[in-house]
Amino acid sequence: MLIFPAIDLYDGKAVRLYKGDYSQMTVYNDNPVLTALDFKNKGAKQIHIVDLEGAKSGTTPNFDTVCAIKRSSGLFCEIGGGIRSMQTVEKYINAGIDRVILGTAAVTENGFVSSAVKEYGDKIAVGIDIKDGFVAIKGWTEKSSFTAEEFCEKMQCAGVGTLICTDISKDGAMQGTNHQLYDFLKNRFNMQIVASGGVSNIEDVKKLREKDIYGAIIGKAYYPGAIDLAEAVEVAK
Repeated sequence: MLIFPAIDLYDGKAVRLYKGDYSQMTVYNDNPVLTALDFKNKGAKQIHIVDLEGAKSGTTPNFDTVCAIKRSSGLFCEIGGGIRSMQTVEKYINAGIDRVILGTAAVTENGFVSSAVKEYGDKIAVGIDIKDGFVAIKGWTEKSSFTAEEFCEKMQCAGVGTLICTDISKDGAMQGTNHQLYDFLKNRFNMQIVASGGVSNIEDVKKLREKDIYGAIIGKAYYPGAIDLAEAVEVAK
């Protein structure tokens, strides 16, 4: 299993939200590049990046910071948040970003995902953010009409190879992750599943590895030291 330590960006800073609430934001580092280098020093090989401003607005306000993280760390970098056109996908990939995560546009724009997958293959992933059983969009500020299962089925049919699934109710809450959800997704769909939201301790990492999940995102738990990232990377192997 791969470990993806996470950097959420807002105003060029590394931050974390509590359960997706922008009014409950904590700034952890004014220079996210230093956070990325710490990830690298602790043995991480990949980084999960989210542009929180972009997720709400559909733009790329933290583009330069994302590129600086990639350039300075040299690690595999995936980016989500605000990617709602082929032009934005191309912009990130041409800048050297390894994988682009489609979220809101995957829900609202018919044909966008299949076109992106056809053009860029495994450089495309889809993020599914679940709120009360439905897929949330626009930085988790709205709920769509899709249930999680319906949307995952649609993405598999569109040729998506990697699905990053977040239970919003667990995100940033430090209360453990939704193991039942990842059991269901792993058994139901033939995609690489990345668990996100609530990975709070080494036991969570062990349980996800035992499920043969493709990857796990460690966000909030890294910043106060609840999870030793170096240990998590080793345990995931």
